[in-house]
Amino acid sequence: MEPVSSAAGLRQAVRFRFRGRTVALDRFQPRATVLDWLRESVGAKGTKEGCAEGDCGACTVVLARMRAGRLTYDAVNACILLIGQLDGAELITIEDLADGEALHPLQQAMVDQHGSQCGFCTPGIVMSLFAAYHSGLPATRASLNDQLAGNLCRCTGYRPIVDAALSTCDGAPADRFAASAEMRWDALAGLGDGADVFVGDERAFFAAPASLDALAALYGRFPDAALVAGATDVGLWITKQLRDLKRVISLGRVAGLDAVGAGADGALVLGAGVTLAEAAPLLAAIHPDLGELMRRFGSIQVRVSGTVGGNIANGSPIGDLAPALIALGGRLVLRKGFVTRTLPLEDFFIAYGRQDRTPGEFVLSVEAPRLTAALRFRAFKVSKRIDEDISAVMLAVRVELDGDRVGGARIAYGGMAATPKRAAKAEAALIGASLADPATWRPALIAVASDFTPLTDQRASAAYRSAVAANLLEKALMEFAGASAPTRLGALHAAE
Repeated sequence: MEPVSSAAGLRQAVRFRFRGRTVALDRFQPRATVLDWLRESVGAKGTKEGCAEGDCGACTVVLARMRAGRLTYDAVNACILLIGQLDGAELITIEDLADGEALHPLQQAMVDQHGSQCGFCTPGIVMSLFAAYHSGLPATRASLNDQLAGNLCRCTGYRPIVDAALSTCDGAPADRFAASAEMRWDALAGLGDGADVFVGDERAFFAAPASLDALAALYGRFPDAALVAGATDVGLWITKQLRDLKRVISLGRVAGLDAVGAGADGALVLGAGVTLAEAAPLLAAIHPDLGELMRRFGSIQVRVSGTVGGNIANGSPIGDLAPALIALGGRLVLRKGFVTRTLPLEDFFIAYGRQDRTPGEFVLSVEAPRLTAALRFRAFKVSKRIDEDISAVMLAVRVELDGDRVGGARIAYGGMAATPKRAAKAEAALIGASLADPATWRPALIAVASDFTPLTDQRASAAYRSAVAANLLEKALMEFAGASAPTRLGALHAAE
């Protein structure tokens, strides 16, 4: 059979580097995770299973990959990463850090600073810090707090852990991995054959096409296959919903799906395969609120794996990216076979679990318009905890000003309906309002309640959501009006 086709041909094994050698797997379950393989096939049990959903970080491992002319080191959650997604990477676990009897500098610092007690979460913590150690940037307390947001420690407390990291993560790694970087680069380069990967048969397979054309052909042939980008959502289908996925198409090797460019109107165009971590600085350049929104988007382990297209395509009513892009006037580009179409992003979401996507059609890219001088934008996320938490309510609002009066408005919410949704009545009521006269805002603030009928769940009650939704809109209008009193707990965003 020829399930996919490319100039480089077809490879029927997943290949990656592990402990100085190339591993080739030509037989495995499409749903098998990296954690399964490490603990059950290799006996590498330093990598733990805690939450099995990518929250606690006990399963953190590091993937070294070739990107932009250098080796990058990414901390990822092994519990939800599929084994097939390792293709072309080097897998590094906690057992690999020591050099013979000598502990890695990070491990030694954790000992010296008394940063470990029970040992269950410590391996994942060390691996997250190992990624920071090899980032090439000197660590700060703030950067380390972000780095560790996806790692829970219930014993020691984070002060000695952060102290251990501050004493070692100075931007100049000096371990055996740094010393062998050239050799390991060459080894990884040898895996980059540009071939399409297909392991299994028509009944059950893991596939990783290498081109957009190969992806379109394969997905057209198997439209019931699960498309997997970062597996930060699909991984939970496996670990929590216990789905036995038979056909999996991985998007991580598709050349061009991670492209970044500019649209005809100057909009930022993000390929569906652009990771959330890669998208963060690009979105922050549009407005700093988008940068802060992305900083609080899961953990670093989630952001280096999850993608822009995956977050949009799963259609979650509590995904933070969709409301932000809808408020900007974002557009979505879809492809099926050799045909593409573009639609306003808000039109993609039909109902809970339903999107405007036909069988065999996939998200190609997302377009985020930039702000002009007359436009003002704000985005706010409200959740039970600051880091690594799902929004109870998320607001993004863009207004067009004519002097101090609102000439146009786009107001989008997450967590308020079965889909990310615009507040049409509030938008209409806000037209003509004066930023200098808060009394003119009241009709729009009242209209929010009639735009939505939110649910009560474990994150928030319906009444709380309605109140917060109106309050967030008022907060945005206060900032647009140049509020003299602080409106945020942290530093205020000065840029428009």
